[in-house]
Amino acid sequence: MSPVGACLRLRAGALPLALTLTLSRGVGARAASGVGCGKGPSYTQGQSPEPRTREYFYYIDHQGQLFLDDAKVKNFITCFKDRQFLIFFFSRLRKNQSGRYEDTFPFVSLCGRERNFIRCDDLPVVFTHLLADGPGPPRLSYGGAGEALAIPFEPARLMPLPANGRLYHPAPKLAGGVGLVRSSLAFELSSCFQYPPGGATLPTHILWQGQKYPLTMDLAPLFSKSCGP
Repeated sequence: MSPVGACLRLRAGALPLALTLTLSRGVGARAASGVGCGKGPSYTQGQSPEPRTREYFYYIDHQGQLFLDDAKVKNFITCFKDRQFLIFFFSRLRKNQSGRYEDTFPFVSLCGRERNFIRCDDLPVVFTHLLADGPGPPRLSYGGAGEALAIPFEPARLMPLPANGRLYHPAPKLAGGVGLVRSSLAFELSSCFQYPPGGATLPTHILWQGQKYPLTMDLAPLFSKSCGP
């Protein structure tokens, strides 16, 4: 059975052939390399440690792209793109407290007896687009799902991290409470930052839609609890 295949068929009908083929590739034993989250034990895609239980292993890069963890090539061509699948997968994302692979795969997406373990280059939630059109307030989307996976944009809670030059924003609590802003979007938002005199490296305020907000930096305590910086 392909990763997440059984649950998707139950909830959303048969998968497109292209997606089914993609999900079935890369099955085999390998050592989990744990980029960004430490090294760990070997695994086999689709292994069944208990009766009627299947386990699969995924990787999320710093652009928010999702791959089978043991895919030899990880780029835009090989990442998952089916919107229905991405909504299903990321809506079930949470911290891994299963007692299995917690150090190497700190996050999991559960579907009944199917466990989909996740490791990441930085953090599993990567905000890729700012949805500012329409009558409502702006929203940040993640998981490649547009409005289907989006949270309110809170400009005052953006947090630049000098250690790695990346930008972060609050994320759903089940997914760790903090997410990475993709580099291209972070570059756009950085033009709104305001710095104190004296050549400070960190901004203190953000000018957003004509209003000046002090940056709260309240996300800092969450990083020690997340797979990331």
